[in-house]
Amino acid sequence: MKMIKTAIVAAGVAGLLMGAANVAADGAALYTAKLCVTCHGAAGKAPIMPTYPKLAGQNAGYCQEQIKDIRDGKRSNGMAAAMKPLVAAVSDAEAAELCAYIASQ
Repeated sequence: MKMIKTAIVAAGVAGLLMGAANVAADGAALYTAKLCVTCHGAAGKAPIMPTYPKLAGQNAGYCQEQIKDIRDGKRSNGMAAAMKPLVAAVSDAEAAELCAYIASQ
């Protein structure tokens, strides 16, 4: 009986972890969770300021490089200083998901 309870609990935890991984892998969810939507607007189509770029349709590879360069301090021009704290917690895998989503918009 104890073994069955352990198996049920383990399966439940595994299910929760798998669900969290699927949510994290979703570029649209990441776009909102990482606060991109705050400045670049829904789906990257409506920035809140005219000087902020529209991200929708941006080349995914270029997008990833920009995130990495800002995050890693290689880019400091323009709005990079304001973006640095926001992209500091974006992993390479998340950047790939975000940029694939942006490119598809």
